[in-house]
Amino acid sequence: MTNSPDKPAVDQPTTGTVQTTGTRRVLTAFLNSPFAGMSPWILMALLTGPGRFEEAAASAFVLSLILVVGGHRRGSRIKLLEVFDVVYFGSMAALALFASAGVIEWLEKWGGEMTNIALVAFALGSILVRQPFTLQYARESTDEEVWDSPLFLRINYVITWAWVAGFGVAAVSGAVGDLVLDDSNNFWTGWIIQIGGTVFAIAFTEFYPDFATYRAAVREGWDTDEKPQSMLHLFDWVPIFVLAIGIAGLLTDELSTVTGIVVIVVGAVGIGAFRQLTSSFDARLAQAAPRASKTA
Repeated sequence: MTNSPDKPAVDQPTTGTVQTTGTRRVLTAFLNSPFAGMSPWILMALLTGPGRFEEAAASAFVLSLILVVGGHRRGSRIKLLEVFDVVYFGSMAALALFASAGVIEWLEKWGGEMTNIALVAFALGSILVRQPFTLQYARESTDEEVWDSPLFLRINYVITWAWVAGFGVAAVSGAVGDLVLDDSNNFWTGWIIQIGGTVFAIAFTEFYPDFATYRAAVREGWDTDEKPQSMLHLFDWVPIFVLAIGIAGLLTDELSTVTGIVVIVVGAVGIGAFRQLTSSFDARLAQAAPRASKTA
């Protein structure tokens, strides 16, 4: 043995470093996804209510600014949705600051509908000008060589249409609550259905790229590492959502105790049952998959 000092463990990352790196990776992934651009709208929906429009608009505006600055400092390009966020919530914050009490009262009732309609118009408008807003986010995580490929463009057009549908469901649901029920804060039309539309769009965004890539590989005879997935994966959030509805209904007294418990049980049982059903369908697809699609 020698008396030489031990080599410093400079190659071993500390726990704090690992946690910091992991947190930074998660934050970067969030900033590079459409969910970042959606977060000010979600915050606005959560905070808005009678007597709280000013606080909700100001909070959403500040968050939209933070996202733009944070993304830019990390080297991300400023997205159309982020610009739209700043302009829209900046306008809402200005109205909240300078508008009359009557205008504020009108905004408290119809602000949710304005938000939903604005999102539908933005997403649909991005398609009409042939720049679906998800393109800018998708390019952050893909090689530049595929940006102009027909498959890449088609995937983003379809995903953007899914967001149009999700926003449209929220807009129709909110309109029913405001115009028919005269209750913008209705449990079903103001929250559950609107959240469901958004969750569907999120699930579709996660599911469709791999699904479409695999289908294209099979159709064109390409080699791919993607595994076949059934369409059931698109709806694997539904049992969890049902479970959440039951819990929320009990906590807010919107559901009776019996109904809430039944909904919770259905959601809890559905999680396991849906998982088994999805695995079974995936196994069948894997057995029927062409050999060419399985090669690396």
